[in-house]
Amino acid sequence: MSGERSPSDGILVLDDLRKEFGGLTAVDDLSFAVEEGEILGFIGPNGAGKSTTFNCVTGAYPPTAGTVRYRGEDVTGEPAYEMVKRGMARTFQSFRPFRDRTVRQNVAIALTPDRILSLSGLRGETLSRATDICERVGLGDRADSSPDELPHAGLLRLELARALATDPDLLLVDEPFAGLSSGEVSELSDLLRSLRDEGVTLVVVDHNMRGLLSLIDRAVVIQFGSKIAEGTPEAIRENETVQEAYLGGADS
Repeated sequence: MSGERSPSDGILVLDDLRKEFGGLTAVDDLSFAVEEGEILGFIGPNGAGKSTTFNCVTGAYPPTAGTVRYRGEDVTGEPAYEMVKRGMARTFQSFRPFRDRTVRQNVAIALTPDRILSLSGLRGETLSRATDICERVGLGDRADSSPDELPHAGLLRLELARALATDPDLLLVDEPFAGLSSGEVSELSDLLRSLRDEGVTLVVVDHNMRGLLSLIDRAVVIQFGSKIAEGTPEAIRENETVQEAYLGGADS
């Protein structure tokens, strides 16, 4: 056990978070805090428990034990829609846009999550705001395209746009570098840094250590659901336990 952390330790505080599926422990008494205004890297080999932790934090899974605090309040087990209302958003590894809507319309629908709208019901100001968000993430010239016309990197930007439409204070980004070229990783990193500069706190999950360590301010590294290291990118690069965890083919 880590010893209880204070809710004032950060905008998001996990204290001895645990998630079990039958006899499998996917997240094992994990504790860390996310400081407001930082880009925190949440790193681990495939199967380490990164996405499961995200799911417990954002309300997709109820934790088996432990506490999640957001802005000092205990939000453990709150449903996902409540977490969005509180100012937390996330992206997903698997893109799920509305294939029969344009990029702009996908973002507009995310701007009005509590309403059931037809296309004709999307108000002009909503579409205007959606246009601004498309521009913000680099999709201004593809706003009238269908999601099926976007390359992989474009779908990732659409996923970010839909998350930004909820006006988050904290954005959890799941595996953004998967499938991207080195140039696309650099461009996306620039976008994520600019979001931080505008006041969004970011937690970025990836197993691409090279790309992630160039982006983040600080890292938490897990393996088999447990934290094995925490610190600056420089300290993580030199950590022997982390190096051993990544032996066998992961980017390091």
